[in-house]
Amino acid sequence: MAKVITSYECTECGTQSPVQMGRCPRCGSWGTMTAKIAPDRSSGSGPGVGGALRKAQVTALHQVEENELTRRSSGEKEVDRVLGGGWVAGSVLLLAGEPGIGKSTLLLQLAHHAATTQHRTLYVAGEESMAQVKLRAQRLGLSPNMELTRDTDSRVLAEHLRIETPNLVIVDSIQTLVVEKGAAPGSVVQLRDSTALLTQAAKEVGCTLVLIGHVTKQGSIAGPKVIEHMVDATLSLETASGFRILRAIKNRHGPVGEVGVFEMTQRGMVALENPSEVFLAERPAGVPGSVVVAALEGQRPLLLEVQALASKSPYVSPRRVVQGLDQRRVDVVLAVLERRLELPLADLDVYVNVAGGLRLTDPGTDLAVAVAVYSAVTNKPVPDHTAAVGEIGLAGELRTASQLERRAQEAFRSGFKRVIGPKNSTITGASSLSEALRLVWEER
Repeated sequence: MAKVITSYECTECGTQSPVQMGRCPRCGSWGTMTAKIAPDRSSGSGPGVGGALRKAQVTALHQVEENELTRRSSGEKEVDRVLGGGWVAGSVLLLAGEPGIGKSTLLLQLAHHAATTQHRTLYVAGEESMAQVKLRAQRLGLSPNMELTRDTDSRVLAEHLRIETPNLVIVDSIQTLVVEKGAAPGSVVQLRDSTALLTQAAKEVGCTLVLIGHVTKQGSIAGPKVIEHMVDATLSLETASGFRILRAIKNRHGPVGEVGVFEMTQRGMVALENPSEVFLAERPAGVPGSVVVAALEGQRPLLLEVQALASKSPYVSPRRVVQGLDQRRVDVVLAVLERRLELPLADLDVYVNVAGGLRLTDPGTDLAVAVAVYSAVTNKPVPDHTAAVGEIGLAGELRTASQLERRAQEAFRSGFKRVIGPKNSTITGASSLSEALRLVWEER
């Protein structure tokens, strides 16, 4: 039977086209559009002459066995926090980050802990030689009990997982694996198929599989998006003010958005027990435009400094520069300040920044932004030991923020005497933005 071409797919970026093209319209690569052949249904693999599909195996929901998730500690409290309690047996994780940020160092430390607690560990060194891995382990004072391999054939690795059943497998990195011998690593087909093979094998034997992934120049995870859909958790390792932030972007077994804070030292990645104190260590006292926000990242309350600066604009359209916050939310807060409180911002450049380089998506930072901008414009410093939290509505009302009590407890534990926010029994409450600003500078 003649082969039927269904479409053409780029081997570099996965773009599909119904017609043959010499150059990929998306990534611009030449000669990468390969034909996709329709499966032969004349054999027993599909319906048609001489063959039939097998019957699907269906199970009623009430007959499915209820197996609780088996967790074990990773050896680092901050990693356990991000994972939701530790490694989950049979789970697959993807860790991505900039080159040199410490992905391999962190996972080597976690592999060391697993090996010293009698959990069989396999480290796939696709990017480094075994001597380089051993040298790093010796420099960090880690145990040599883990197993190493430089085999990058995903089919061989998948079979090894089924036979040897290790407890923890770390692949550094997924971009080095191939499915077909002699194929170029890093292409869409190799990434997709390698991830699928290893994921299936890990779930069959119940081992924890961690894949290290690269990032693009734009900061997104390199490779097809289907990889992020296949894994159970996607973690991102970022840098902020010289520290390392481990963030859960996706997590089927724990909270999304949870963060862990580390410091890179000669002994490797060291967890910070009190990140709020570290981020506020260099906060200037008595300077207008500076206020502390009781933010929430995942399930973790953090105290961070929000800074604002307002200056006369030389442009027809004033500039709005925002770092560490959602630009659109800040624009809304500025519009409320200008419209509801008649704060003159029309001819001022406004700069808003979260000190330390951390990115916040918490709507509870609205009030802190408003207080910082108001303080910068009026040149009135925010009183010491005062923090702010709350969401601002378009009518100028102050709305509650999630887990307000936990935020307030973190602020009081760090020595703050007042937390200004929506009405609550644990903080100094206000119902509107104007009332909250009055409370900030109220004589006590």
